[in-house]
Amino acid sequence: MRISRVVLPALLVVGLATPAQAVQPRNNPPQEPSSGFTVSGSQLVWRSPAPLPVGDSAVEFWDGDRMLGRARPSADHRTFTLTATSAVNPRELSVRSSGRRLDASEPLRPMQSKPPATPPAALPAAPADPGKPGPFRTASGEYTLDSVKLPEYPQPVEMQANVIAPVGAPGKRPVALLLHGRHSVCYKPGEPDSGPFVWPCPAGTKSIPSYRGYLQAQQLLASQGYVTVSISANGINAQDGATADQGAQGRSSLVRQHLAKWADWAGAGRGTAPDVVQNAPVPDMSNVLLMGHSRGGEGVNRAAMDSLTPPPGDTGYNGPVLWNIRGTLLIGPTIFGHDPVPDVPSATILPGCDGDVSDLQGQMFVDATRGVSRGAALHSALYVVGANHNFFNTEWTPGQAEAPAQDDFWSQDPDAVCTPGTPTRLTAAQQQNVGATYIAAAAQVFVGGDQRVLPLLDGSGVSAPSAAPARVLSHAIGGARGSFVTPSQATTTSGKAQLCRIVTPDTASACAEQQGFRSQTHYVRLWGVDDDPDRFAVKLSGAGTIHPERPVSLAGARNLALRLVVPPNSTGNEFDVAVTDVHGRKATLGSVSLDGLPSTDRTSTQWAQEVRVPLPPRGIDLRQVAALDLTPTSGPGEAVLIDAHGWAPGLPDPRPVSLPRIDLGELSVQEGDSGTRTYEVPVKVTGNGTGAVRLFLSNDDREVTTKLETIRPGQQSIKFPVDVTGNTRWSFDQSKQLLAKAVRGTVVGRYTGGLTVLNDDPEPVLTVAPANAETEEGGVLKWTVTSSAVADSALTRSGALSPEVQGQELSTVDVDPQWFKEHSPEDPLPARPLSEVRLWLSLSVEPGRLTTEFTIPTVADQEVEPTESVRVKMSAWPPSGNSLDFTGTVTDKK
Repeated sequence: MRISRVVLPALLVVGLATPAQAVQPRNNPPQEPSSGFTVSGSQLVWRSPAPLPVGDSAVEFWDGDRMLGRARPSADHRTFTLTATSAVNPRELSVRSSGRRLDASEPLRPMQSKPPATPPAALPAAPADPGKPGPFRTASGEYTLDSVKLPEYPQPVEMQANVIAPVGAPGKRPVALLLHGRHSVCYKPGEPDSGPFVWPCPAGTKSIPSYRGYLQAQQLLASQGYVTVSISANGINAQDGATADQGAQGRSSLVRQHLAKWADWAGAGRGTAPDVVQNAPVPDMSNVLLMGHSRGGEGVNRAAMDSLTPPPGDTGYNGPVLWNIRGTLLIGPTIFGHDPVPDVPSATILPGCDGDVSDLQGQMFVDATRGVSRGAALHSALYVVGANHNFFNTEWTPGQAEAPAQDDFWSQDPDAVCTPGTPTRLTAAQQQNVGATYIAAAAQVFVGGDQRVLPLLDGSGVSAPSAAPARVLSHAIGGARGSFVTPSQATTTSGKAQLCRIVTPDTASACAEQQGFRSQTHYVRLWGVDDDPDRFAVKLSGAGTIHPERPVSLAGARNLALRLVVPPNSTGNEFDVAVTDVHGRKATLGSVSLDGLPSTDRTSTQWAQEVRVPLPPRGIDLRQVAALDLTPTSGPGEAVLIDAHGWAPGLPDPRPVSLPRIDLGELSVQEGDSGTRTYEVPVKVTGNGTGAVRLFLSNDDREVTTKLETIRPGQQSIKFPVDVTGNTRWSFDQSKQLLAKAVRGTVVGRYTGGLTVLNDDPEPVLTVAPANAETEEGGVLKWTVTSSAVADSALTRSGALSPEVQGQELSTVDVDPQWFKEHSPEDPLPARPLSEVRLWLSLSVEPGRLTTEFTIPTVADQEVEPTESVRVKMSAWPPSGNSLDFTGTVTDKK
């Protein structure tokens, strides 16, 4: 069977990876092979020496510089499995999460400079402090309803929540719903480790109450007049590894199930509501804030999307939308699909010492909204120096949690920024103050419309005293801004300014050098896409000029706001800023100064800080500004300009609208024995309007072709034909993967889909000759493996040596040392039988070939020894393939 340009992991429709990856050339020195892999045909299994902490970033399998996909966890979170359709090299397999290696130690590139010994001075205080408690007393309680059945989730998911509400607050009150992220779900009291990763929790264990981890934030919001609801999602966490989007749709459906209950309890169904709900003020469902932590952040983003643009088909909630989501606050979120909601305001906390979602991919909740819709909704990023991932939730914090918990920041050696006790690292209590304060800030701005709090979110460079001593830096797009320089293919530059590509394998045109396998913040990539034609910035190495595609009006703006990335740990970076109008009149606006973020080789600090300069009231034509000049005056003179905007105070009504929505589907077809058939990958369009979406299609060489598709009013689908040519040669099932991202006037729900072609040919049989190979010491044991027919996929067998031999077994010092090193992580000394050490043994008959050889080279010694033997046992995956069992004998040299 041959399919046009298709060889992909068969579970890619189930396993997309986080975009924390960078391509490295194959001529890099080989890494030490992983000590826990089993390779059997298309089945890759890795077993960790100890259970991995359950987190939100995905566990990924790599073959050298090639990402294979996301692995499914076992119940004990030690064994991870992926099915792939292409042969892999066991010596180049690795396990990674957000770019960092999990299965072996890996040296990190040292930073060129060290972080400053003392933190910089505190930022000035904002006009209002949202962390101050409000005037209301609070009351709390919980409710548990019947579990709900969601598509793709075998076990029902719990409907459980903690409610904290104001006492004596008049009228209907706004609602804040909070959703925790992915964490362990069960524990056994008295034991130091988390329990099984299954749902429901088995007898003898208890459910981990992650939903009770935001009590401080709930108490603060309730005192300010909000009805707060923190919901449990353990049933999602334990089952989302088998879903295409890692649980985003399931979490959205769970959120909407709760909102539907609250909408009913706000009206006719109030008399049937749980006691804690009836004792709370009547909720105002037209004013809802959603907070999501980790994968919960991606979940509430999808809930906001699904509330504006209902998803097609059955997603677990298909009822009416009787609520209005005013904004979202996201803490260390995942965004596997790069699919934010452009018209719903958001604020995203990026923890500077995040050891889980360490690439800080949540930055895409800001950057990926740029230019998609009208731009009236504010999208803010909040970089919290010294905060880790877990401690925003007290139930994930050692010393506060009911169940076992740990610091997620990963560092075997002391880290100058993130090790507890360093000047920059926050304590758990300090970090939780930050979380509560900025959740309240988002509520007061997005729901309450309090513009005194807006400077905390919009890049104005101020702080909240309640969050002290934390240093929280903000930048934003949208709101009252107007675009000036949004780098694109049409942007031109001169001098030492260079238009650069944010996602590209070409180092010459790249905006930033990738740090090994890690991409981060602005440079995070959509999985499988290493060349994105829509993402540009401007790299500065000295004085330069940037020309937007056409002259831009900055009339009505008060300041020019720039988002600039400067080298981490650098100090005293200063740039003069000037603009020129279409008549050639130039105005020097002033200078900006900024220091790089404190950084080590384990942090993600290539993050843009917002700086502003005032625009002149006269002297140039602000209605037709044609160029931006940036001139370094001190510091390294290097920077990356992400974008520039005309800034004005205030926050316009975002007026969310239902944009056309794109959802990708999956199609499975039989291969057939001959001829070429054309199939269409399902791409559904719902809603009405015009826009554009970019589709990425992967081929068999892992290359990606891309297409920009225009959406027209009334369009219900996008035609995406794929040719499949049948034959009578066996292969694995083949998949062609399709990814989608919004470009203009659209939103993307289900962002991954594709075509799977099911093999319908019998698998060839492998035979080995001779059954028993013979050689003298110093010679090579050699077997020829022959296939009964040519195949279109590699026929792979893997296994180990068996102790069931005739006579004495070959030892670790009887084989060539280089061969041993290539096949085992252990030391050959002291000498011991080969079957007692960990060996990676595999062979493959490559596509289009009938034979391969398997060899074991031996060494000669001076000892007189009896005949020594080896026995090789290899199995196949899928199980339909036959196993191999063959032997070899080595005699003394005559």
